[in-house]
Amino acid sequence: MANESLRNKLQKAIYKVINPLVKGMIKIGFTPNLVTVTGLFLNIGVAIIFIRGAEEGNRGDLSYVGWAGALILFAGLFDMLDGQVARLGNMSSTFGALFDSVLDRYSELIMFLGICYYLIAHHYFLSSLAAFIALIGSMMVSYIRARSEGLGIQNSGGLMQRPERVILIALSALACGITGHFIGGDYKYYVPGIRYHVFETMTIFTLPIAVMAVLTNMTAIKRLLAAKKLLEIKKK
Repeated sequence: MANESLRNKLQKAIYKVINPLVKGMIKIGFTPNLVTVTGLFLNIGVAIIFIRGAEEGNRGDLSYVGWAGALILFAGLFDMLDGQVARLGNMSSTFGALFDSVLDRYSELIMFLGICYYLIAHHYFLSSLAAFIALIGSMMVSYIRARSEGLGIQNSGGLMQRPERVILIALSALACGITGHFIGGDYKYYVPGIRYHVFETMTIFTLPIAVMAVLTNMTAIKRLLAAKKLLEIKKK
């Protein structure tokens, strides 16, 4: 509950900042669906950056990761804008909500496609597995909420909801690219007496993904258990 309260306060604060932008977009003819589609194309751009980094870059060149992180952050803004455009422009609709949810899933899947492709191409096999597990958890978090709502219960608690996932991946990728610029993308830190390195520049990106792999699936399990309780209460 505390997390939800903090999240709601942050969301309201962000909306106050972006509402003038939203009103401007409405004036020039943006619709919620157009904003959603724009977000999808931006995430396709993210995947393209990762794929180009896999094909054209080398293991020590993390600039592609940094640029992808910046674009993920920008695309994430459109995830917030579509709902506000609908509300402030009185353009809310049931199909619009469905359209937004479907394209959000496509956006996330496409983004993870790019990430996994990049990690596999540069031989970060364990990290690519973590990214795939994070993808599974992300999809299940969203699915359980949608399925619960279909059964007539509200079930949206837990960590690692879509905004948190977008911000974590975006900031870690951006930080990885910036750090790689200053200390080198192939930097490794060894503890004396230990044969293998305990840290490398890429860890700034891959460690948060591993954390996300754990937390998204924990959130999915938490929502599943919450749904069980709520359905039992509903039966009584």
